[in-house]
Amino acid sequence: MAPTEAASPFGVVEGFWFPEMTCDLGVGWERIIFDWSQHQPNGPTDWFTLNVDDRWLKAANQCNREVVALLKSTPAWATAGIPGAGVPNGLYLPVDDPDNHWANFVRQSARYYAPRGVNRFIIGNEPDISRETYGFEFEGDLDDYFQMLKVAYLAAKQGNPTAEIHIAGTTYWHDVNAGRRLYLDRLLERISEDEDAAANNFYFDAISLHIYFRTDSVYDIVTEMHGLLDSYGMGDKAVWVNETNAPPTQDPEWNVDRPVYPYTLEQQAAFLVQAAALAHAADVERMAVYKLYDQDLPPGGETFGILRPADASQRPAFVAWQTVNRLLADVEAATLLQSETVDVVVMRRADDTQVIAAWARTDTDVTLQLSGGNGAIYDMSGGEEPFGTFVGSAEVNLPGATCNGDDPAVPCPVGGPVALVEVVEGELTIQEMQADGTMSALVAKTESQNDNE
Repeated sequence: MAPTEAASPFGVVEGFWFPEMTCDLGVGWERIIFDWSQHQPNGPTDWFTLNVDDRWLKAANQCNREVVALLKSTPAWATAGIPGAGVPNGLYLPVDDPDNHWANFVRQSARYYAPRGVNRFIIGNEPDISRETYGFEFEGDLDDYFQMLKVAYLAAKQGNPTAEIHIAGTTYWHDVNAGRRLYLDRLLERISEDEDAAANNFYFDAISLHIYFRTDSVYDIVTEMHGLLDSYGMGDKAVWVNETNAPPTQDPEWNVDRPVYPYTLEQQAAFLVQAAALAHAADVERMAVYKLYDQDLPPGGETFGILRPADASQRPAFVAWQTVNRLLADVEAATLLQSETVDVVVMRRADDTQVIAAWARTDTDVTLQLSGGNGAIYDMSGGEEPFGTFVGSAEVNLPGATCNGDDPAVPCPVGGPVALVEVVEGELTIQEMQADGTMSALVAKTESQNDNE
């Protein structure tokens, strides 16, 4: 069974906790950890699959949701290093050598899970986080990770010729803040130096990004990564954002102490809609929110879920992600228009209708003047009925953002509440109304404007 196009490019991490609610979200895919140390806890002849319950896979299949596997966690018996984070023994042996334990696990996983609908495998998680830093997961160096990727690609193809391999999700900011050249840049260089790489699809089908907290980062980082791929002659590779969120701290039912990004529930919801729209504008193939639900958190533990950790009740972000999957799932092209005070993403769907997402970038309220089309206006609350319709023209009022970030360079890390405009007829002209009542056109953002270049 080959990988298929998802019903929606937007997904969720670990939706299996509440399969019915995940189905209600309308997501097209789900990421699940396929833990090597649980599949083979005692030796290479083990094969235990209870850590990926068949019921999860069946529930996803019944809801038209693709499962994407994250392969991680080296068993203690298979490494001389740290259990979980260690480099596998035999990694540099030929792929067909029975003592190349990593190759054997990947091959068997690809073969076993193919008829169960799992064809995409992410190889490891955040190898760009160094040993002394919170979140460290892989103690090997870049050459070791390259070898894991190469072996995984070759072995997976033996187990399932249609399998696809994704580079591990990287965080971007760990390298930037440490003044290091980006991990992905160094890895792509290493791949390009391998004499057999070009003949083997460069050993990967997609890169994976983890982008949190700041709205503008989604467009800027993704655009920079496309540029990196182009520079190595790999511009045809897909870009996925496997994790994104602005996790809230100010949920009245679950307060968290995190001074740098003290987000409200409304900011979390706004971020997810903004991230989805910007993903389309930046040519992201798929994006997932991290995550559905935080299980077994201690009181006050940092929570990412779009469901509350205490009782699995829905946060506003849950409904916002439903709205994304309902209104933005079949977008084929998108453009980001911008001024100092507003972001507008103009998207065209497969049926040639338009949908527009707009929000204030600063704490200043913004008014947009729309003209030339007929349609409906929705907000992030996700109601299937619009709160307004228009014929020919409309004014859209965008409340200013909550600018509560501690970084003076980014006072408003998340934009304001998002308006979603569905244009069912005509082509809209969009202008920003200035304080003196005059109108100004918005400008399409280009690569040269990116903050990270």
